[in-house]
Amino acid sequence: MSHYSTLSNNLKTNILRFSRSISTGLSIPQFKFIFQMMYGLLCSQSCHLSNIARSLNETVLLKKTIERLSRNMSEFSNSKKLLNNYVKRVRSRLSKTTILLVDDSDITKPCSIKMEGLQLIRDGSTGGYGVGYHTLAVTALTPTHKSPIGIYTRVYSATEATFVSATQETLKALEFIRKHFSRNCVRAFDRGYDANIFFEDMIDKKEKFVIRVNNKRKVKYKDNPINIYELSKRFKGKFVLKFKKRNGVKVDCKISIVPIRLSFRPEADLNLVICHGFGKKPLLLITNMKSDDDQIAVTITKVYLLRWRIEEFYRFKKQQFGFEDFRVRSLNSIRNLDLILTIAIGYIGLMSEQVDDKRLVMELIYISKRIFDTPKFMFYAIADGMYDLFARSKKGVSYLLISKPNNYQFSLFRNPIFDIP
Repeated sequence: MSHYSTLSNNLKTNILRFSRSISTGLSIPQFKFIFQMMYGLLCSQSCHLSNIARSLNETVLLKKTIERLSRNMSEFSNSKKLLNNYVKRVRSRLSKTTILLVDDSDITKPCSIKMEGLQLIRDGSTGGYGVGYHTLAVTALTPTHKSPIGIYTRVYSATEATFVSATQETLKALEFIRKHFSRNCVRAFDRGYDANIFFEDMIDKKEKFVIRVNNKRKVKYKDNPINIYELSKRFKGKFVLKFKKRNGVKVDCKISIVPIRLSFRPEADLNLVICHGFGKKPLLLITNMKSDDDQIAVTITKVYLLRWRIEEFYRFKKQQFGFEDFRVRSLNSIRNLDLILTIAIGYIGLMSEQVDDKRLVMELIYISKRIFDTPKFMFYAIADGMYDLFARSKKGVSYLLISKPNNYQFSLFRNPIFDIP
């Protein structure tokens, strides 16, 4: 039991240090709020403030703890500074050419009527429609294990007075990552972002990108306009990529790369990557990545396939922490909860990158008691290990926030407090 107590104290102290590093410039009450929310989320694995308050295990009434967390959640206004501090902390653990994945999702609240900013949205899991919110996230992949670490998140509603469009929200995200990451970091998009405005934005800023495009787009090949799908039929594949689908079926994907131009930006030299084998129709990618290596087409395809990591990030966020089941009402509280949860998951992502070097991470995976071998996506194993470890702890984290009293005992060594001027 003492081993678990020591391990629990070490992990709590680690979370405290991480929370202090991302709270630079915030007030002490705000720092304590961030730390308690971080610990509460990782301990309870829930977005309910009541469960987070129970995990803190404070000596005051549970109702008072919930009221304090709810009040701080709605009044916290330094989310930009918190996000900037967090990105600076995470960026030091990423490579200079990391892959940035951009994608949107949805939050459905079918039983809610009092939450602020509810709107009609399309539920991606069912294909139907319901009330809820749109979300936009950007994740960066770690250099070794390609773990997705959230670096930007935004919950928005079309009912807001300041809302312009979903395209404008994406442009804000691109501007944010432009301030913190170099142009050599590849931006990967799904075909939902096949729009001229995104091409123009990144071409003007000379940023690397890979965008999956629709079959209806027209391009210029050898200065002649042609439908992109008709162009793909001319090329059967020069390179081969062996790929294993989620159902376990192995396929040999045949890939070709073709130089093209876009009609609205004829001066920009782009490449079209055509990949046969993923489905009935070829996978079509437009990119400005170039290289003298003949295998650049395979590399571009692999970059896009890593885009599925952000889907795993969304799934982990909703399944492990029940993000769609939050109970806060105001839009500011929802955004703050989303940001702090993204930071907590980012903390797990940083730990997963150290699975081969740090004993604490190995211990957490061992405590989680996986039935099968630990998969490549280790977030679930680490989160389960934290949950089981903190469940054995009888005290929360309040004792870590109590400052130690000054020791006025005389010492044989020099003590500046008692120096006589």
